[in-house]
Amino acid sequence: MQVAQDQIVKKVLARQPYPMLFSSVVGSHLYGFPSFDSDHDIRGAHILPLENVVGLYNERETLEVMETVDGEKIDFVSHDVHKYFSLLLKRNTNVLEQIYSPLIHHRTAYFDELREIAGECLTSNHGHAYRGFAQKIWTVFEKQRKLKPLLYVFRTLLTGLNLMETGEVEANIMRLNHRYRLPYLGDLIALKLHGSEDTLMEDADMSFYEGEFRRLMRRLDDARFHSDLPEEPRGKPELHDLLVRMRLEHGQAG
Repeated sequence: MQVAQDQIVKKVLARQPYPMLFSSVVGSHLYGFPSFDSDHDIRGAHILPLENVVGLYNERETLEVMETVDGEKIDFVSHDVHKYFSLLLKRNTNVLEQIYSPLIHHRTAYFDELREIAGECLTSNHGHAYRGFAQKIWTVFEKQRKLKPLLYVFRTLLTGLNLMETGEVEANIMRLNHRYRLPYLGDLIALKLHGSEDTLMEDADMSFYEGEFRRLMRRLDDARFHSDLPEEPRGKPELHDLLVRMRLEHGQAG
């Protein structure tokens, strides 16, 4: 599986017009519950040429590609490093999970430096972001009664809770459940792994799952309140320095 995924990512990246700082796989493959029909969600950061960032035409800050490669559905999104670093400083949980994903399929010498700096951008206010996303996805689950959003709800809450309590970014629901031991998650994960993206939960005990959702939301709020993480990111000077060095090196190489 890993080898096939590596080949797919290499083909996607080879078609991109700009050099990549890094790319990683996220989504269901990162979260630990991919179905046979799950997309391969590839995310990363690229480096625009100097003329694209110092002139009046700041083009292609974001690259987005939806395609099929070797029979697999690909969802590729990459941001220019300036936009990417700005998102990191805005407490964007998605970029955090991309940087700390163990499914890194392309990296440059600068990536390890970025990952270290990202640790200085972790804040207690990331708890707000995880809470908001969980609330949004819970609303989707209530309307659709599909298994995927229900798992996303619990994955999101546990990731946020773990970050507040340990200061570490962990997005895989199975590893998270080793810590939090929610007895019902194993069955839900197995159902997703052997089902599809559209598996329904028509007979779900809504009162039970809502109770768990509310309980974990309260626990996340409490963990955020007691977190040792700072309220604001501290890594802006280091990100600025990294961005300048990458721009200058890329300009000289060109």
